[in-house]
Amino acid sequence: MLAGQGGACAICGEIPTGGLGLVVDHQHSCCSGKSNSCGSCIRGLLCLSCNAAIGMFNEDVELLRRAAAYIAGTRSSRRLG
Repeated sequence: MLAGQGGACAICGEIPTGGLGLVVDHQHSCCSGKSNSCGSCIRGLLCLSCNAAIGMFNEDVELLRRAAAYIAGTRSSRRLG
């Protein structure tokens, strides 16, 4: 999997540096109550930041879409200062 992703995060494409590695991302609803994946729901390898970000959004695709739309809209239409 690591070679298939070119050693980079599946979301941002960054290759971790400074001794930090990639983490195995899995669908938490498949393995609820377990600290590790069962292995059948692994999605890919992520950097710590991307893994934390999707976790903070509770893996909710619609919420992530709304966040992306919000960011896209505020970058182009609203600037402070």
